[in-house]
Amino acid sequence: MITVNVNGEARKVRLDPTTPLLWVLRDELGLVGTKFGCGMAQCGACTVHVDGIAVRSCQTLLEDIDGAHVTTIEAVGDTPVGAAVQEAWLDVDVPQCGYCQAGQIMSAAAMLTEVSVPTDADIDGYMSGNICRCGTYTRIRKAIKQAAHSLKGQGDKA
Repeated sequence: MITVNVNGEARKVRLDPTTPLLWVLRDELGLVGTKFGCGMAQCGACTVHVDGIAVRSCQTLLEDIDGAHVTTIEAVGDTPVGAAVQEAWLDVDVPQCGYCQAGQIMSAAAMLTEVSVPTDADIDGYMSGNICRCGTYTRIRKAIKQAAHSLKGQGDKA
């Protein structure tokens, strides 16, 4: 039995410890916002946060996250950074097909917890592992900058 804290709730699962987190989330816990893309941690569609760090859930094994705190797209909006990113995504109308967007949002939120005012180079570096077949990269960059600006404004009011 392995305990995983997903979106603030401790969940016990009885699975092979080498099961990828992606399949635990989707098949066992019914959290289908995290998408399967390539299965090789190269496209970013399966990105989640483990203890605040963006990871590829298709290559993160259950045994490696025993007791860790996992945040998925279903709950990232409960954080100020996640909410700002999601709002900016909607304002800028980022998605085209939308398939990669959960992973894009998760990577962007993780970046903005580390870099409050990202440069284009910061965005390129943090987001380089996320592929968008529709090519919405310009809108993704604009949304990230808008979210950063929004968060900075919130900090000024505190």
